Amino acid sequence: MKTLAAITQRLTRDKADTLLLLGAALLVLAPHATHLPLWVSAACGATLLWRASITFRGTRMPPGFLLLPVSLAAMGAVYATYHTLLGRDAGVAMLVLLVAFKMLEMHARRDLFVVIFLCFFLVLTNFFYSQSIATAIAMIVSVIALLTAQLSFQFTGAVPSFGRRLLIGAKILGMGLPLALLLFFVFPRIEGPLWGMPGDAANGRSGLSDSMAPGNLSSLAMSGETAFRVKFDGPAPMPSQLYWRGLVLGDFDGRTWTRVQAQASASNIAMSVSGRPVRQQVTLEPGGKRWLFALDLPAEVPQLAGNQVSVSSELELTAARPIDARVRYHVTSYLSYRVQPKLELGEVVQSLMLPWGFNPQAKRMGETLRRIADPAKRVEAVLKMFRSENYIYTLEPPRLGRESVDEFLFTTRAGFCEHYASSFVFLMRAAGVPARVVTGYQGGEMNPVDGYMTVRQSDAHAWAEVWLAGRGWQRVDPTAAVAPERVQRGLAGALPRQEPFGIAGLGSLIEGVSESSLLAQLRNQWSALNNEWNQWILNYTPQRQHALLSNLHAALSDWRVGAGIVLLLTLLYIGRAWRHRRQGDPIDELYSAMCLQLGRQGLPRAADEGPSAYARRVSGSGLAPARKAAVARFLALYSAYKYAAAAPDARLAATLKSLLNESR
Repeated sequence: MKTLAAITQRLTRDKADTLLLLGAALLVLAPHATHLPLWVSAACGATLLWRASITFRGTRMPPGFLLLPVSLAAMGAVYATYHTLLGRDAGVAMLVLLVAFKMLEMHARRDLFVVIFLCFFLVLTNFFYSQSIATAIAMIVSVIALLTAQLSFQFTGAVPSFGRRLLIGAKILGMGLPLALLLFFVFPRIEGPLWGMPGDAANGRSGLSDSMAPGNLSSLAMSGETAFRVKFDGPAPMPSQLYWRGLVLGDFDGRTWTRVQAQASASNIAMSVSGRPVRQQVTLEPGGKRWLFALDLPAEVPQLAGNQVSVSSELELTAARPIDARVRYHVTSYLSYRVQPKLELGEVVQSLMLPWGFNPQAKRMGETLRRIADPAKRVEAVLKMFRSENYIYTLEPPRLGRESVDEFLFTTRAGFCEHYASSFVFLMRAAGVPARVVTGYQGGEMNPVDGYMTVRQSDAHAWAEVWLAGRGWQRVDPTAAVAPERVQRGLAGALPRQEPFGIAGLGSLIEGVSESSLLAQLRNQWSALNNEWNQWILNYTPQRQHALLSNLHAALSDWRVGAGIVLLLTLLYIGRAWRHRRQGDPIDELYSAMCLQLGRQGLPRAADEGPSAYARRVSGSGLAPARKAAVARFLALYSAYKYAAAAPDARLAATLKSLLNESR
């Protein structure tokens, strides 16, 4: 078997530089494997391995008549996959394949730079899919690797070590950062997503839908994605009060709840509030939907720049256009309220409607409940049934057929929050109590590091509202009657331990971690860092840019600030010049050390004596032969460094240090 040393010796400079380029391209291409079809990633991986094998073995490149049909077949496969060659996903797939196939067509130096520049462009496309801190760090590493590969192909003669080239690449990137930061802060911003195309705006988004059927919310419970983050102006409410109102669903077709189509404005809705107002700053993640969320009950309409927000008669907050970029808004809510103590006849009829021919058992049960005179006691009777009988809260309920409410209530008795909310509202309407379904989120995780509460897609929840005469719409959460832990401790605390939750079942693991443990602290620190990145970098809107430039203009208008900046720049320039004057040539410093050492041994160098003459005089001295040979070689290397035309050896300083030690 060949040893590693033998393999390394076979790598000429061209081979080493080619492998470096392959490694840099792999850093750029690898993140795309998370969103590209498997066949694209497999084709790219096979192509890069083929090119690496050609480099190691020194064989010829494949001929053009072979690459052309392969490339055309790949483009055809892209079209068959996406049904277009335009747009974000199809364009990125073609660009990834182009970079991989170009590796097999590098015959001249120009081809090398074509690959490098294509990779630079491909770095930007990674931000189409993720703009997180991890993506930014990975792309910085990729750019440094590409710069290192580009430098490696441009050196002539002696080539610095790989570490030295890597450091030079990092310095080049660092020199461009001040200009990049200046452009980021002062270049005019545009509304909308930082990256993306209009046709791709809603691709791959998850979140609440405008309808609810069995299984809708339980599928969201498996997602650990952030829905929004909240900063409270004051203490956060209790977990049992964290109901984030979203959509109100009042139409039922026997299986699916949807919004009532004819919705009036909330301008004439009778509403009274009491207690302490809860002010929130909500940072909503892009989801391609139009609705906003606030604690139940929002008392004002939040403002979005360039996107008008309205409130419906069901007190839903809805934007005029889909939210395709991260937005931040302020809203005030009241936890104690009374809404619509009186209902119009049409509203009563709408809130009692049930589909004909569905769920006869549940209808009969509702008619039985009508014998209870007090509607509030009818509500309590159903909640008592959920609490006392053998109902189960689970993410994996049995599949339901046409009579979904009957099957859940009287057969399976196992379901998620949408099952309990749907069946409860059905029973209330059958019992003559106006009722509707509300979907949103319940709960949230407070980060003690930055004071932000994170509400995830796994916190999606459905509850009910019933209308009682004189009291108005009242929130009732039937899930809390079955699994009160869901409200107090979140989803992970309510599910049985054997059930999956979150990504790869990490929910129960995280829930069991002490908040004081190292893992929990690291998780909170990372979450806070991501939030700061979202708030100050990704959420740098035109409005915030205008505010920043206005404040900067006001500050620079003060002559004292301007004078301080000029003084600071002057001091920095003087310090830089003084530092450069103090820094001498390390080779000259070693020569001075040798002269000082020989002077201590009785052989001082004359002021007009050059290194060659000095070497001849030392050779006739009484020094030991080994020390004399070390001094002679030292002075010969130094003389060549100062006066020879050839480029110096990169290891010259290390060699001179060794000879200096030998001459002692």
